[in-house]
Amino acid sequence: MSSTPSAGGLSGTGRLLTGVAWAALLPAIWLWGGETTAVPRGASAPMTGDVAAVGRPLRVELPPAHRPLEPARPHRVEVPSMGIAAPVVARGLDAAGAVDPPPDAMPHMVGWYDSGARPGARGPALLVGHVDTLTEPAVFYGLSTMRPGAEIKVTRDDGSVAEFTVDDVQVFERGRFDARKVYGPHQKGRAELRLITCGGEFDRRAGAYTANVVVSAYLTGVART
Repeated sequence: MSSTPSAGGLSGTGRLLTGVAWAALLPAIWLWGGETTAVPRGASAPMTGDVAAVGRPLRVELPPAHRPLEPARPHRVEVPSMGIAAPVVARGLDAAGAVDPPPDAMPHMVGWYDSGARPGARGPALLVGHVDTLTEPAVFYGLSTMRPGAEIKVTRDDGSVAEFTVDDVQVFERGRFDARKVYGPHQKGRAELRLITCGGEFDRRAGAYTANVVVSAYLTGVART
């Protein structure tokens, strides 16, 4: 299931930000060289608190950043440690001004906002996916259990595979969502990636989960298909 605030209230497909927050955020996103996106229904695992940070485990040494690649469109994302291997579909903005997630009927696809950064190129690129449906787990189920050091691979249409390393996992309460931390670069000039879905507890009265799970990663390598 996916249910997060929309520009006009709550909807079945769900949205990440309210209309007011969304309108204020769009200009900043272009300045950051990043992008914004909606988050479909579901929670990787129940987590509470304003910000629950997994952080970096002790003695985990992360590799140096790779220089950003030339822009290319993504068409597949893999997270080996999570068993995720999913096609990526480009998504635009809907009538309410939020990025359309993959259709509810396609819970095993990942959405990418195609007007923002491209995975592997400079800036934070955002990928969003459903975590569950009414009957089964979806593509980003269990996302909050990821840990720094995990690998994410994004296959791009120029034949390259952008290899990212996770450096941060956080759960942001919806009421205190930090747009700059989520959408802005963690280090200027890097190629970065965000995987986003919902978390926290499901609020039945609001028809929405109470938080967002945000996995942050940065480019550390490149391979060829």
